[in-house]
Amino acid sequence: MRSLRPAFILLAPALVLGCKDDPPPTGNPPALPPTTATASAAASGAPAAALAVGSPAPEVTFTLHDGKEVPLSSLSGEQVLVYFYPKDDTPGCTTEAKGLKEQWDALQAAGVKVFGVSTQDEASHKAFIDKYELPFPLVVDTDGSIAAAFEVPLKGGFAARQSFLVGKDGKLAAVWRDVDPATHAETVLAAAKGG
Repeated sequence: MRSLRPAFILLAPALVLGCKDDPPPTGNPPALPPTTATASAAASGAPAAALAVGSPAPEVTFTLHDGKEVPLSSLSGEQVLVYFYPKDDTPGCTTEAKGLKEQWDALQAAGVKVFGVSTQDEASHKAFIDKYELPFPLVVDTDGSIAAAFEVPLKGGFAARQSFLVGKDGKLAAVWRDVDPATHAETVLAAAKGG
């Protein structure tokens, strides 16, 4: 009589970028960035750790929707929220932007400057700002260089929804690799008040 051996199937959890209301990603998924857990591995010759709390903010210059250029280092002494989102005027991205607008007075009182970053061009950003009367600038990242500096993956040309709070000392005070667009403004405000 033949014995039956149980078959085992290993399933890997899926990585979900953005939210269900954002544009569907196309193309091959990007390589996953290393997690903060790999920080201790750097000394042993393993790959470098991803940006984490306490890391210096990347040396980048933002090109805004109006053409103005702002080096992130020029904002030293202030708290700066750099939030990446997939696409202008899509449901999840609109929810997130409107949430930041609703908390604008409180964010200003906490001393937080806000910069939204996505891969759309100036015209798209201007239309998004005008449509919802957003009080903060949007950064043009059509080549994905700002996303790359912050280790934010692009999928099908769209940035993952991730955010970074840069502290007054120029180091990352908070890192959100999994953002809920409906509650993100309140989360950022709580972190800013704590720092």
